[in-house]
Amino acid sequence: MISEARACVADRGAAKGTRAVILAGGKGVRLHPFTVVFPKPLVPLGDRPIIEVLIERLIAFGITDITLTLGHLAELIKAYFQHRPQLTAQARLRYVDEEEPTGTAGSLASVQGLDRTFLVMNGDLLTDLDFDELVSFHRRHRAALTIAVHQRHVKVDFGVLELGDTYRVTGYDEKPELKYVVSMGIYVYEPRVLKAIAPGSYLDFPDLVLKLISAGEKVCAMPSDCLWLDIGRPEDYARAQEIYSDGKGGEPP
Repeated sequence: MISEARACVADRGAAKGTRAVILAGGKGVRLHPFTVVFPKPLVPLGDRPIIEVLIERLIAFGITDITLTLGHLAELIKAYFQHRPQLTAQARLRYVDEEEPTGTAGSLASVQGLDRTFLVMNGDLLTDLDFDELVSFHRRHRAALTIAVHQRHVKVDFGVLELGDTYRVTGYDEKPELKYVVSMGIYVYEPRVLKAIAPGSYLDFPDLVLKLISAGEKVCAMPSDCLWLDIGRPEDYARAQEIYSDGKGGEPP
């Protein structure tokens, strides 16, 4: 088994040159009413939209071939980047427009040229995840698909009862805190996974994972305690604003 020290050395530059797909077509219903006339990836952190912060993070790791899958208010996202020549000079941005949503996995069938290991991520997250570490982990474990995961603590604001037969109370847990390993919405794919995605058909990522497992493919999870906030959740967005105002917003190491 590769030692931690050797793994850190092997990680350096692992993501450079990898192609990335950013899923930026969601309607952002959890941030209504703001996202009715404003696409979620353009929600601001300070004076920049979250998707620009994410793209700059990718560029810092040498990931400069980036495709955005678009849907809701796609033209606003394209128009924004047309006015960001300093950014587009550093990265090749391509766009895939979906007239009808095909899901968080199904949209990949519309992206041409994914013939090598590639990254996929949601366009509404703030993170300082080490992409070199993620890609290196994926290759070491020879996975078909690797999911970056984070541990989340969920506090239940109620007294939770355990019940036995005939309505007898057998236990009582006051406001328990539950721990879950959750997907960060950041993935590494091998091209063969695309064979499980039918063009034009709707397929969400969880269904793709189950489909791959059933087919005997290796799906791995890489735990990380990095900064990770889902901007689509109002409480995470508020926290991101606090962090970004302090100048920490997921800037490259």
